[in-house]
Amino acid sequence: MILRPALLPALGVFAVAARHQNFAHAAQELHLTASAVSHHVRRLEELLGTVLFQRHARGVRLTAEGRQLADAAAAALSDLNAVAGNLHPQADIVPLRVTTIRSLSYCWLIPRLPRFTRQHPRMRIELQTSTELVRFDESGPELGIRYGLGQWPGMTAHHLMDDELCPVASPALAGVSALRDAAQIAALPLLSDMSPQGWRDWFRAAGVRGLDLPSLHTFSDSTDAMRAAVYGIGAVLARKHIAQPYLQRYELVRLPGPALKARYAYYVVHAEHRPLSPTAQAFMDWLKREALDERTPLPTLPDELLGLPPADPTRD
Repeated sequence: MILRPALLPALGVFAVAARHQNFAHAAQELHLTASAVSHHVRRLEELLGTVLFQRHARGVRLTAEGRQLADAAAAALSDLNAVAGNLHPQADIVPLRVTTIRSLSYCWLIPRLPRFTRQHPRMRIELQTSTELVRFDESGPELGIRYGLGQWPGMTAHHLMDDELCPVASPALAGVSALRDAAQIAALPLLSDMSPQGWRDWFRAAGVRGLDLPSLHTFSDSTDAMRAAVYGIGAVLARKHIAQPYLQRYELVRLPGPALKARYAYYVVHAEHRPLSPTAQAFMDWLKREALDERTPLPTLPDELLGLPPADPTRD
């Protein structure tokens, strides 16, 4: 059965009556009489062919069918309220659209974002992840974080941080504990994320020549390659900023050998023709400060979730 638009007022009255489970209280909220509320509910019951409220001397109570409809009506009204709020956003809420690559967002940016949102509670971040340099027009993102040489047509690029490559693997991967030098890493299963610099570049920097590298497990995304290494599929040549949270949690360990400076670096970019808003400028300044701290923030859990006794609020 399809509800006709003319019956939507009755459905709205029913939703309020269901929330109060009292026609008089619903009438007071809606500025109607109790008999008008009752009339709307009766009309809805007749259309649906079911009883929504049990009437008794002390008032009304939802039936099982009434409860189902009340839950659906409440959810629908909540969705409508959310959309209506977005049509007329609060004047003091400031949006900022940012685009970045998935690996940096997952491993570096998102763990740090709580610091920014605490400092700027009225700002709302809309984060998009993409490997493409999207259009920075009026309807697109205002800022981007990209990995490259620092030159993109029509864009202004601000250096954020350099990077370096080092081999990492799960401590549970067979053979890891016995590694003593860089050449032995070639005996492990190796993973590739299709970066511009790969294992051959790293082995050359490590002074290891003449290796016949095995076929690699290849992933198009650095995040997937890191997760594959965590689960013991093989060793990966990881970018420092992407690997850091895994190393801190001991999901991955650094293998023997040097760190190879990456040809690419991270840059904050924006359109040349579009002046930065104060919000975007604040976010870029914050990113540059965060880039000075190599440690990745870890989630903060309440003491009771850590199995520790709660802190005594009376103790200094």
